[in-house]
Amino acid sequence: MDIMSPAICTVGNEKIKMVDQQLLRVENLYKYFPISNSIFRKLTGKEARVVHAVDDVSFTLKAGEILALVGESGSGKTTVGMNVLGLQVPTKGKVIFDGIDVAYWSQGRIADLGDMNENQLAKLSKRRQVLLLRKRAQMIFQDPYESLNPRQKILDIVAEPLDIHGLSLSEDDRKDRVRDALETCGLAPADHFWDRYPDGLSGGQRQRVVIAGALVLEPELLIADEPVSMLDVSIRAELLNLFLEIRNRRNISIIYTTHDLATAGFFTDQMAVMYLGRIVEMGPTREVLSNPSHPYTRSLVSVLPAPNPRKLRDRVILKGEVPNPIDLPTGCRFHPRCPEARDECQKTDPRLTDINSEHKAACLYI
Repeated sequence: MDIMSPAICTVGNEKIKMVDQQLLRVENLYKYFPISNSIFRKLTGKEARVVHAVDDVSFTLKAGEILALVGESGSGKTTVGMNVLGLQVPTKGKVIFDGIDVAYWSQGRIADLGDMNENQLAKLSKRRQVLLLRKRAQMIFQDPYESLNPRQKILDIVAEPLDIHGLSLSEDDRKDRVRDALETCGLAPADHFWDRYPDGLSGGQRQRVVIAGALVLEPELLIADEPVSMLDVSIRAELLNLFLEIRNRRNISIIYTTHDLATAGFFTDQMAVMYLGRIVEMGPTREVLSNPSHPYTRSLVSVLPAPNPRKLRDRVILKGEVPNPIDLPTGCRFHPRCPEARDECQKTDPRLTDINSEHKAACLYI
């Protein structure tokens, strides 16, 4: 399948083009982490300092679409995912999941939950409101060794979300749901795995269990936080193909965060490149990788392995370290490391501008 072609959902033996429906909209998302003020700063009346983890991030995600959030460590990728799921409270901005403002929800406010009126919503406990979101959106964490309880059997680990959500299932139905999730993730036959403990599985098998635990509730959105970075290279492609199969069969939207553009280019539809809390370039994955417009994106693309070793790319090696997110540079945040920086870059903070109808970049000289 052409990874850049419109998403196709397989139903039985039929392949159906998925509906172009917006599932998630993130608008002007900010997330700052306050730092305790020193006695000196308090006495001198200086403002409390904050870590600018995410700074004015906006994007949309369609049903069945895979979006890659790429960038170096500390760029804000994981923080975006945590705010999308309501695991963190945004400092400012909106996270609209199928019409529900998750940002308001995570702050304990009344949100618009479909057909429910305000009186019905008011009767819902905070825990119940959160559970309604968790059933529709799940997260896959980076470390499969830390994600699984070593004292639980695989059956109980994968079935735990069903128990937490209080789904009234018979024992046979419960096992059928677990079996379907495990076998969808390549752990077949499921009976061979579900009486085992995590320490009896390989790293790749553990991550498949983690993915099965996310799928057992049949969610509409997955946040995959660098899900293959701790696995052997030999099995990374298998898991990436698994994500493609899950998307195609279940029409699930996926936000895939990574620092590896090669894996993102393998199976994602859209790409957003983040640097120091901001999206500096975004667009269709093929377009961003074949025509990188921001100097930071060009530097990342330049070090990708070339399919043809006789056509090596001119590598752009960035100098220096990522600036301190507490004390941001003036103007463009990338200018201290940018090989193309000019005087104006130190003064003006660029915003995302259109390169074409789908491709955008934040640079003064594009």
